[in-house]
Amino acid sequence: MSAADKIQNAAQDLAGKAKEAFGNATNDDSKVAEGKADQTSASAKKAGENVKDVFKD
Repeated sequence: MSAADKIQNAAQDLAGKAKEAFGNATNDDSKVAEGKADQTSASAKKAGENVKDVFKD
């Protein structure tokens, strides 16, 4: 996994956490869902990159 990919995935995860927190603070269920979806997407990308790294070695 390249450093740029790691940074991008971390940024997406943090943005998702921020959206979720904002949604919780404003009682906006759609923002909470968007935030959780962003976090899930970032986790899936990270897992995919980890698998690629295992087979790269």
